[in-house]
Amino acid sequence: MSPVLGEDGVGRCPWAGGPGPMRDYHDTEWGERVHGEAAHLERLTLEAFQSGLSWSTILAKRPAFREVFRGFDADAVAAFTDADQARLMQDARIVRNRLKVAAAVTNARATVALRDAGGLEEFVLGFAPESAPAYGATVSAESVALSKALKKQGFVFVGPTTMFALMQAIGLFDPHPPGCFRHGAG
Repeated sequence: MSPVLGEDGVGRCPWAGGPGPMRDYHDTEWGERVHGEAAHLERLTLEAFQSGLSWSTILAKRPAFREVFRGFDADAVAAFTDADQARLMQDARIVRNRLKVAAAVTNARATVALRDAGGLEEFVLGFAPESAPAYGATVSAESVALSKALKKQGFVFVGPTTMFALMQAIGLFDPHPPGCFRHGAG
């Protein structure tokens, strides 16, 4: 896919051609490195919730996700009880999928356990590809390896395609094709 020229005369990834939240996300965040445990846990959690849905749905619900998952503080989410998960299943502001809600808690617990080995951020960064995969790819050898390694650490909902999307979102490689104004900017 080639970049598209928006009404503002700027070339962007095709999914971000029109004005609105998706374009704002593309222009200011997608493909940018994030730092810290909470930022990595947030992106991992949101990518898991996005599975089978559009990113625009998740983006619209992001403020509520941040609220109900307590800013993606791993300790706070790891302490969620069955009652907390039941409460989240009643909150229409987020995606109410029992498996995904449970996965968020499981992954927060796995994140806490991973601290002794350097933490989630360091762990994920260890799978950064040496060069960007072909534009349009949805999986890579690195995303497969990251998926397998996270599963061994107790994470769930971290399949290779989801991990590829995570790697794109957090800037482990430049996901923007030539012609997009963000290409090479990271």
